[in-house]
Amino acid sequence: MNVDNVKKYLIQLQDQICSTLEIEDEQGKFHRDVWQREQGGGGITRVLAEGRIIEKGGINFSHVFGDKLPPSATAARPELAGRHFQALGVSLVIHPHNPYVPTTHANVRFFIAEKQNAPPVWWFGGGFDLTPYYGFTEDCIHWHRTAKQACDPFGEDVYPRYKKWCDEYFYLKHRNEPRGIGGLFFDDLNEWEFETSFDFMKSIGDHFLKAYQPIMAKRKDHAYGEREKAFQRYRRGRYVEFNLVYDRGTLFGLQSGGRTESILMSLPPEVNWGYCWQPEPDTPEGKLCTDYLQPKNWLDAKS
Repeated sequence: MNVDNVKKYLIQLQDQICSTLEIEDEQGKFHRDVWQREQGGGGITRVLAEGRIIEKGGINFSHVFGDKLPPSATAARPELAGRHFQALGVSLVIHPHNPYVPTTHANVRFFIAEKQNAPPVWWFGGGFDLTPYYGFTEDCIHWHRTAKQACDPFGEDVYPRYKKWCDEYFYLKHRNEPRGIGGLFFDDLNEWEFETSFDFMKSIGDHFLKAYQPIMAKRKDHAYGEREKAFQRYRRGRYVEFNLVYDRGTLFGLQSGGRTESILMSLPPEVNWGYCWQPEPDTPEGKLCTDYLQPKNWLDAKS
């Protein structure tokens, strides 16, 4: 079990995603910010603001460690109390200018907790999901086919299981609606031996750009106006609500004394809440909710 190899992969993944998205954006560059955590560890935060395509994008690598886990980690796993822990991961969120380009989130991570005279407790987690503002069936099909391709070498049941978990996880209970069209979500993965589990995490990380870049390239020059921007700001409000109320990574980061600026880099730069506002039925805005923000089998959808 080599934690250094996990760290090397995650830093390489961060570099690759940043360089690819800079090429796609054609203008913006990711600012690199190296930071240290007082309790142990640190990270590299990369942020692109006001590019040609990307309004705000953040890709964060972190490697934090310590002797005491936060309550969000030990509440459901009391056996972790009193163990030295390490948590490594890459997490990203991309908020494009153009409302026809979806927001996306991805994360891959590794956790290990150890103490003397006891076997280590470890697992991998991660996934990627898509949050469109205007729906295109062909984009949803491509997204989920790529997600399935990432899972296929590891068993026929893997994609449907982690697709279902994603649908259930990225769900705003107080709104009774999904955050987006889903993708993959997995956590506590140690059912395989270490190398296979690590290979699976790498497959998820390596398929993210294959899933997202073609959609960005196809939609980034789509014409839009103030109506579409206003709807984008409204829907971004749902994104903020999920991240601040439900997201486990946000809670872990804040409770473990992580760097607040890096943890909250996922929030969009402009957002709006309207009191009891709803889109008109049979409009493109209304169809987002009725036709796209519903858990479904996108692999069999007709484009």
